[in-house]
Amino acid sequence: MANLLHLDSSADVLRSRSRAIGHSFSEAWLGAHPGNTVTHRDLHRDPLPHLADASLHWPPRLRPADAAPPADAEALQASLIAELLAADGLLIGAPLYNYSLPSSLKAWIDNIHVPAVTAPFDGDTQPMAGRPAVIVTSRGVSYDAGSPTEGWDHEVPALRLILGTALGMDLTVIETSLTLAEDVAALADQIPRSRDELASAHARASTLGHSLGAPTP
Repeated sequence: MANLLHLDSSADVLRSRSRAIGHSFSEAWLGAHPGNTVTHRDLHRDPLPHLADASLHWPPRLRPADAAPPADAEALQASLIAELLAADGLLIGAPLYNYSLPSSLKAWIDNIHVPAVTAPFDGDTQPMAGRPAVIVTSRGVSYDAGSPTEGWDHEVPALRLILGTALGMDLTVIETSLTLAEDVAALADQIPRSRDELASAHARASTLGHSLGAPTP
């Protein structure tokens, strides 16, 4: 049995490709073993507050002597970290907003990325090390190598740093681009590529969800 923590952050609850592809993954995860479970958190519909106090970036033993974060904010952070630690795998739907992360997703990261608790600081603290993390990223246009927009995606690099380097998770990225092609006339010639990438992303999500959710031999 394995538990998946599935986060959605898209503000489009009807047509979001990151939501749809993430659903393909989670369904495959559930189908890989009858005892598998999914804990779903919708960061758009049920947004988290931003950190109430700067001291919450640190565990109690590393906070300033006069630190007094609100008790409810501290309890929420502890529950979010516990929810993450209870997961055998992590799935994040992460649309690219203004070349970066949705603010709802950033609020979650600010809560769970705590040096000496979930990431190394004065020791090798990485309780999530080696566990799979899958990022489903959807982008309105393309950011191909050699194009004028190469390097404009500041979301995936940040997630690689936080989840892969800091938390030590085994990160996989599923991408789908040109999500605006169906709606923006200037991108109409990119519709075939947009649809092909979407179909490929769904297929990859299903395959990966099944393989990661399958019992370890």
